[in-house]
Amino acid sequence: METASFNGLIETILFIFAFYYIMKFLGQLFLPMMAQKMMDKASEQFQQQQKHQQESQNKTTEKPKEKKIVGEYVDFEEID
Repeated sequence: METASFNGLIETILFIFAFYYIMKFLGQLFLPMMAQKMMDKASEQFQQQQKHQQESQNKTTEKPKEKKIVGEYVDFEEID
């Protein structure tokens, strides 16, 4: 069974600090690129939705509405 040593504690603390600063550095490098990629993808999806919505709107406006000719309007009056 091993006992905790001062050298092991120092190594662990140094490892934690090294890991933290490496991750911080990599985050500063890659997070802006990832955010830009996500924004581009969201913009592309928005444009596709707008295009789809315009196409569906154009399809509904292109259909001519049929008017039913029922006849002439007659105004009836009550006779007492």
